[in-house]
Amino acid sequence: MAIRTIEYKKKQYELFYEMVNGNGPTVLFLHGWGSGKEVMKRAFSSVDGWCSLYLDMPGFGKSPNDSVLTTQDYANIVRLFLQSLDKRPQIVVGHSFGGKVATLLEPKLLVLLSSAGIPVAKPWSVRAKIWLYKALKPLGGAKLKSLFVSKDAKGMSEAMYETFKRVVDEDFSERFASFDKDALLFWGREDRATPLECGQKIASLIPKSELIVMEGDHFFFLDKGEQIMEKVRERYEKL
Repeated sequence: MAIRTIEYKKKQYELFYEMVNGNGPTVLFLHGWGSGKEVMKRAFSSVDGWCSLYLDMPGFGKSPNDSVLTTQDYANIVRLFLQSLDKRPQIVVGHSFGGKVATLLEPKLLVLLSSAGIPVAKPWSVRAKIWLYKALKPLGGAKLKSLFVSKDAKGMSEAMYETFKRVVDEDFSERFASFDKDALLFWGREDRATPLECGQKIASLIPKSELIVMEGDHFFFLDKGEQIMEKVRERYEKL
């Protein structure tokens, strides 16, 4: 494991990463919200003949963060990180939130794993909970927040909670539609966090894309890494 310090908007960001094999095409793996590089390493061990790069984005894994960021900020920070390594990944693999960041990086081949970016209508119970929280917020505080926030937001610092609120319901439809390079989309059939309909919508938006549905939930890829990378290699070698 190694560390890179990046300066962005006059702030320093310590980024923890791991690079396996320094030669060949570079593939960057970007984790989802509340996750980290270890999850991506677990699913995708080093790929023969490729440089595999695993990164903890700010606020996740071992990379700290005390700033309120947008998805575009994350993409800008990752881009600066890559420049510091003199690496330009031909392939970027992004899971969930990492899929949005990967899209903004505009790689030669974009690989999305149950990507976020298509808003999903919240159930009535969740909408009622949000309404009640807003109504009681002036009377509450940290304790009230802990009772109402989603499981994705529990235990977050204030900066990361504010970041979460900025990025969680973003509509990336225009971003996907403007992506003019090749894309492979992999989706879990039983995904409830980003349902299969989201993958179908993204596939309809990205002109040069293919959607591959696999058995499993939002983390379907954990035991399918080799199968996924075999398809990625096949697609990349045709570009």
